[in-house]
Amino acid sequence: MNRAESQMTQSNNRILDDLAKLMTDAAGAAQGVRKEVQGVVRSQVDKLLADVEVVRREEFEAVKAMAEKAREENERLAARLADVEARLAGKV
Repeated sequence: MNRAESQMTQSNNRILDDLAKLMTDAAGAAQGVRKEVQGVVRSQVDKLLADVEVVRREEFEAVKAMAEKAREENERLAARLADVEARLAGKV
């Protein structure tokens, strides 16, 4: 390999190295922008949901559990009332 070919090879390698570095930097910047956009979008969605008074999943599950417990208690009391009414009907 003569000197001119050696310099051209080094020049090509340097260009490729610079291009690879540029692509890596661009990918890193794009990832940073993506995270920033996700944060802004998430913040805006949370604000929108708060404004329209949407119930969060945890709150929904808590109220659902309370409703199930109340339904069970209601059924227990209905059975007890029916028993008391049956006893009173037998005494009359």
